[in-house]
Amino acid sequence: MTSICSGLPLQLDQELFGELLRAENVRIERIVSKGHTSPLQGWYDQTENEWVIVLEGSGRLLFENGSELVLNRGDYVNIPAHLRHKVVWTDPDVVTVWLAIFYS
Repeated sequence: MTSICSGLPLQLDQELFGELLRAENVRIERIVSKGHTSPLQGWYDQTENEWVIVLEGSGRLLFENGSELVLNRGDYVNIPAHLRHKVVWTDPDVVTVWLAIFYS
């Protein structure tokens, strides 16, 4: 057994992406951020649906229609496929751990 929050680095030069499970119609990923954001140019435009929960820390998502969503510990959202979005803020003082479930 492994804890999803074990072995978290205190300093992160880059955001960490780690695949935890992959099956026919689902992929589960741990994302670790500390002050990281999406690239300034472009949007995530995924072919899969994404259900994401913040396990530690906090972050803010921006959607192409201009709406924003703040996610704190325990908050989750379902993002339908092709709903263009990006991460515009994650807490720079603490590690933010996201659990993302991609499914078709």
